[in-house]
Amino acid sequence: MRSRATSYGAVAEAYADYRPGYPDEAVRWLVGTSPGRLLELGSGTGKLSAGLCAIGHDVIASDPLVDMLKQLRRAAPAARPVIARAERIPMPSSSVDVVVAAQCFHWFDQERALPEIARALRPGGVLALTWNEGDFKVPWVARVMALIGLVPFDGGDPVEGSELFTTSEHRVFRHWQQFHRDSLMGFAGSSSVAATLGAPERERLLAEVGAIYDGYGRGPDGMLMPWKTHCYRARVTGLANLRRQESDDGYDDGLLIDFS
Repeated sequence: MRSRATSYGAVAEAYADYRPGYPDEAVRWLVGTSPGRLLELGSGTGKLSAGLCAIGHDVIASDPLVDMLKQLRRAAPAARPVIARAERIPMPSSSVDVVVAAQCFHWFDQERALPEIARALRPGGVLALTWNEGDFKVPWVARVMALIGLVPFDGGDPVEGSELFTTSEHRVFRHWQQFHRDSLMGFAGSSSVAATLGAPERERLLAEVGAIYDGYGRGPDGMLMPWKTHCYRARVTGLANLRRQESDDGYDDGLLIDFS
């Protein structure tokens, strides 16, 4: 699983070009509109970062992959990039209002990441999580998602059972993304499954995606991919506040990087 999680560097440009963003109303619901200090984990190419910055938040955008952060600098130049993993957050204790993660929380080692997130949050701070899910009720969408290893979202509380966070609030927002043949193949090629395949297998995968488009496509108008954006908010608990580390060992402002 770790190899798939770290495979995106090889497809960073395709990820930036072909993956969907997040609806403005979903971003506002996740993090609020009063400017605050946000830490984004697994920020990738900045699909969410740009929306966070547009609201006026001070965004520290972290990701373990330099290739992804190079793309982020183009999408969200106001964000401050940092090379880091969720399991070791290079921030002082009680230093951010919101920790947000888009499309990546399932990759984290949650036994290590959740205490780190709770440590970085200020008392009463919020953990905000979001995923884009294709609408599997649409036949061609289900076929494409199956080819790249995606399954329907289970809808469960991502932090269920954690004593460090309250039960999550959950909202779903809908949006659409237009695809033509090349862009649908580019979307499939940006997946972790495609990124870990050898060249022949990858070509066969993309050929199957192209055949799906040929069977369902609408000519020059392309196809609309229906997305459901699942959003979750949970507050750090008083118990987490009591356990918050007093030491800031591990904080290294030198990790902030400049790609200019």
